[in-house]
Amino acid sequence: MSNVYDKAHELKKAIAESEEFSALKSMHEEIEADEIAKKMLENFRNLQLELQQKQMQGIQITEEEAQKAQQQFELVQQHELISKLMEAEQRLSVIIGDINKIITEPLEEIYGNPEGQQ
Repeated sequence: MSNVYDKAHELKKAIAESEEFSALKSMHEEIEADEIAKKMLENFRNLQLELQQKQMQGIQITEEEAQKAQQQFELVQQHELISKLMEAEQRLSVIIGDINKIITEPLEEIYGNPEGQQ
């Protein structure tokens, strides 16, 4: 029987060599080289983090904060590099989500599939 950790390292290598990861890495490097894009993305991510922390603490997000977040999102989406980065992040996220479903199948066989999930 093969070592599960060896398989995990093989999976890590496969992800790192994937087209999706390469695209994400390339877009990230382009953002890092563009000071305006880098600052815009940093501001957006900081705002996201701030709002997530509030939610986790049970603090209601105000309408003003929600509008500000929406405006920031629309602004960063208009920047071509940031938009492409977010698309690349989404593509890789889908793959990782799919992989997670696959590797948790043995647990589903034991515990069943939680209601509402497929």
